[in-house]
Amino acid sequence: MPDELLQRAREGDREAFAALVEPHRAELQLHCYRMLGSLQDAEDAVQETLLSAWIGLAGFEGRSSVRTWLYRIATNRCLNVLRSSTRRPVAPVPLPVPPPEPYRSGEVLWLQPYPDLLLDGLPDQLPGPEARYESREAISLAFVTAVQLLPPNQRAVLLLRDVLGYRANETADLLGVTEAAVNSALSRARTAMDAAPPDRTRGPEDSELVERFVEAFTKQDVDALVALMTSDVWVRMPPLPFEYNGTEDVHRFFSALAAHRREIDTMVPVRANGQPAWGEYIRDPVTGGRHLIGVLVIGIAGDRIHELTHFETTVASYFGLPRTLVRGDR
Repeated sequence: MPDELLQRAREGDREAFAALVEPHRAELQLHCYRMLGSLQDAEDAVQETLLSAWIGLAGFEGRSSVRTWLYRIATNRCLNVLRSSTRRPVAPVPLPVPPPEPYRSGEVLWLQPYPDLLLDGLPDQLPGPEARYESREAISLAFVTAVQLLPPNQRAVLLLRDVLGYRANETADLLGVTEAAVNSALSRARTAMDAAPPDRTRGPEDSELVERFVEAFTKQDVDALVALMTSDVWVRMPPLPFEYNGTEDVHRFFSALAAHRREIDTMVPVRANGQPAWGEYIRDPVTGGRHLIGVLVIGIAGDRIHELTHFETTVASYFGLPRTLVRGDR
């Protein structure tokens, strides 16, 4: 059947082409997201990948699978985006109050969350024998953030080798480089990943911890909130260039925020990157309606929270979160 579809697609049958490539769309989008850190950019990259595949179908000689051929196109498309000076700019999003001095300025300003609903559509495709990361680990925000700090070629090699499990010679063929170049880039990438803050979002989630977090967060009870965190907790707010590390700095940040912002009225649960997440809503004192102010994702390590990432509202549509909730909605 694949050979028949391929022949029909080469003859200009768009339906046959769609049947050939659509089974790979979800995993290609996830791969592009890992490469680019942005769901919006990943969607664009996949669209351009499939367009390039349709235009270049006559040149596909069948020496690899259609899946591998599509990964070659998608990876190189992402590399072009990363090397381009025209990547989508990040619009500044002001805080209601100037934050306290951050631990450091964040370097991954375009990071976006990835809805778990899109993960549900992935095919049951096991990674190759060379893979080093489990599927859950390779989608966490901590992993994706660390990957964004790698140079483009190291990023591509790490994802192809350690996440997808391609062999060194296969990766070299995908990228059009030598096997020695692949091995060198992989060694440097692994060293950088080992030096990144550890990703501890593994194991079962503590539902009681999540409930206590929601209660403390909605009431802006800073002491109770910080008591639920690890001593080395991280708070990030892309696209704002601020990061806070450790309970002392995080306490100062949430205390400053609580003094100038109304309490969160409603938190609508969703999931992102395999982690608990919520749409955050505050109540309008005049209309009684509730307005979305962001999407919050937490990382849990054992019985503590070790990471909070607040995203602005442009990602809401990916999670089916309305901008406003009318009175009575929950």
